[in-house]
Amino acid sequence: MDLLRLTYFIEVAEQLSFTKAAKVLHVSQPSISKMVRSLEDELGVTLIDRSARRIKLTDAGQTLYERGRRILESLKTVASDLDDLTKGQKGRIRIGIPPMVETSFFAIAIGEFKKNYPNIIIDLVEVGSKAVEDMAEDGEIDIGVVVLPVRNKTDFSMFAFIRDPIWLIVHPEHRLAGQELVHIADLEDEPIVMFRKDFALHDHIVEKCREHGFMPKVLCESSQWDFMVEIVAAKLGVALLPKVVCDKLGAGVVTALPIAEEISPWHLAVMWKKDTYLSFAAREWLRYAARLFDAEAELRKAGL
Repeated sequence: MDLLRLTYFIEVAEQLSFTKAAKVLHVSQPSISKMVRSLEDELGVTLIDRSARRIKLTDAGQTLYERGRRILESLKTVASDLDDLTKGQKGRIRIGIPPMVETSFFAIAIGEFKKNYPNIIIDLVEVGSKAVEDMAEDGEIDIGVVVLPVRNKTDFSMFAFIRDPIWLIVHPEHRLAGQELVHIADLEDEPIVMFRKDFALHDHIVEKCREHGFMPKVLCESSQWDFMVEIVAAKLGVALLPKVVCDKLGAGVVTALPIAEEISPWHLAVMWKKDTYLSFAAREWLRYAARLFDAEAELRKAGL
């Protein structure tokens, strides 16, 4: 049963007239009669009782009309949904993101995107930068936010959007709190609250300490920067966080201090796997993010 013949039959059933149906469909009456007759021959049933002056549906015709109308309505809905998808109006995007990124500024960015695209669902997966890279490689997320550099740069397209220094936070009564500038060597005997090993910042801190002849004295590891702040506020240790996060901390809770020796900065990028399918919703989000972070030129280089 092809859709054209079903469409013609449904219209005849709606109008209970071949003549009126022909006018609605802008075809000749013989054409529509031939189509309906062909449909009856294919199904082996009589769909329309033509014995009286006014035609009426047979039982088989009524059944096909009810079912066929639902089929055509479903197809219209599918067409509408596909149109929305191609225009970026609907869809689902799975984004991997380190917790600090969402808290610092991405929550606002995503909120603005949702205002413009309320029917696009965004699933945020909060993990460390290295885990984000692994998930993007395995196709578990559509888009990732990572700390540069990434391990397999040739596998991904990306654009960078922020570069921020790493600062030290201590309790306001800590011995270093009154200094204008601290040195990595000052941390040799300090218990440090660290991010987990799946966070790029973990490796950067360890590497910088090694350069200065010691390994960090790790008090504990966490994936949540707010928990790290609580530990520091309880006078149990110190922590190193991006300045953009430090700037949001309440005055008097902890003291944030610049570090003389630069730890590999918190350089962020939006990335996605090369040579893989990106949904229309994902493409729209990438365009939005590139406009927001003034990276449209880099996005065009990536072919979007």
